[in-house]
Amino acid sequence: MKYRNFGATGLKISEIIFGGGAVGGILIDADDDTRRQAIRMALDGGINWIDSAASYGNGRSEEALAWLMKELPEDERPYISTKTAFDRDAGDYAGQAERALTASLERLQMDSVDLYTVHNRIASSPDAVPGSLTPDDMLRKDGVADAMQSLVDKGLIRHFGFTSTGEADSLHEIIRSQRFTTAQIYYNLLNPSAGRDMPANWSAYDHKNIIGAAEKNGVGVMVIRVLAAGVIATDTRTGREGGVALNNEVAPDEERMARVLPLLKPEHGARSQVAIRYAMRNFGVSGIEVGMAELKHLELALEAAEMGPLPDDLLAQLDELADTNFGMN
Repeated sequence: MKYRNFGATGLKISEIIFGGGAVGGILIDADDDTRRQAIRMALDGGINWIDSAASYGNGRSEEALAWLMKELPEDERPYISTKTAFDRDAGDYAGQAERALTASLERLQMDSVDLYTVHNRIASSPDAVPGSLTPDDMLRKDGVADAMQSLVDKGLIRHFGFTSTGEADSLHEIIRSQRFTTAQIYYNLLNPSAGRDMPANWSAYDHKNIIGAAEKNGVGVMVIRVLAAGVIATDTRTGREGGVALNNEVAPDEERMARVLPLLKPEHGARSQVAIRYAMRNFGVSGIEVGMAELKHLELALEAAEMGPLPDDLLAQLDELADTNFGMN
């Protein structure tokens, strides 16, 4: 396992991050012994970060981490992050932040977490994207950033970040503010727009190279949905695909993946490994969050980290596909 700087936090994090969410679901749905084995395998493989959220399994992900971490010696425990969403209509962002964090810490049975992430979409107006916060909500006096900073000042969190989904221009505004030290960014080989400039005819949502902007502004990047919620890894569908990035629908992702498959060779690894190795190419990425449903998925992710980025010839072919909008004009 290799480690990368996590923006300006001063932390070095493993290239693979253990995702505690519902898409993989191993912390939520597996039996206790499997969960215990997963944590042990992750730590032995060099993973030093586990990411959760209050919403994952309605708190069950955090609750599982509580007893799993207590079984470990303190010097073996990884970094832990969790998330909350804000209700724009309720106001009192400081109160919302502290109440939500208090509930998460109770479930986690911890005194603090290493990173606390705002789990709303960001848009120019709440009417543009339902449930979103605006840059003004995030950055104004007594806004979300101030609320999160108050938690740092109280010693309840070490760092705070945001989930970089919503309208690209608004997301870039948050990045440029440098108020948030980390961002979780949608990036994968079917929609690489977060990590590069795209052609004028690009038909998926364009995130306008936000990873480059994050790197320029010292913001640490956790990649999310590296497997496109499973579309890259498998032809089996769970019903949890799509929906994270704007205009993120399953059928176009499946069409793009159909054009990728003929390029893949056995030496490139399993489909999930190709996805992880693709994201590793971008050195603006600090870590790649991988959700897993079973121990084999974790094993594949750890192997991908050992394999390193994809070979240049395959990367060039994937770039050509992106340059031509995957032939989907």
